[in-house]
Amino acid sequence: MDEIIARDSLRRLVTVYSRAADRRDFALLRSLYHDDAFDHHGSMFTGGADAYVVFVEKAIAAYDATVHYVVNMAFEIDGDEAEGEIHKINYHRTGGADAYEIITGSRSLDRYARRNGEWRFLSRSITLDWAHRQPVDPSAYDDFAAGSPHGRAGPDDLSYSLLTRFARQSG
Repeated sequence: MDEIIARDSLRRLVTVYSRAADRRDFALLRSLYHDDAFDHHGSMFTGGADAYVVFVEKAIAAYDATVHYVVNMAFEIDGDEAEGEIHKINYHRTGGADAYEIITGSRSLDRYARRNGEWRFLSRSITLDWAHRQPVDPSAYDDFAAGSPHGRAGPDDLSYSLLTRFARQSG
C-alpha cells in the first residue's frame, strides 16, 4: 500500500509542476522542491531551488503561453527515496508580429525524497529528445474552438475562478 501511495504522490508532484509553470505560480513551483534540491536545465541553468524559480520566472516571461504535458512516467521507489523518468511534450508561444511556437519532446530525470511524509524534488535534470519551431498562425486561434475562452498564463486563467481548490494550492 505504501508504494501505491508513493506512486500517486509522485505522479501528483510532476503534474503539479506543469500547472505551476504554466500558470506562472512561482510560490507553488518553489513548494515542490526540498530546500537542498538542485535543477539542471543543461547550459541554460544549473543551481538550487530558489535560484531555479527565479530563472523560470525570467525565462518564461518571454512567452505568451506555455503548456507542459506529462505523457509517460516511470518511477523506481526505494523507501523514502525515488527516481523518475518523466516524458513530456512542451509548448511555448511568443507574441508579437513575428510570433513563433516551439514544441519539444523532453524527459525529466528526477530524484525525489520523502521527508516528514511529503515527497518533493531533490534534483531534476532535463534531456531534450526533439524540437520543432514554426510561425504562429493567428487564424488557428480564431477558427479552432473559437467559442472557448483562451487560457491565460497567470491568476486570470479560468481555472482559478472555476476550480477554487486549485487556487488554494498556492500559498
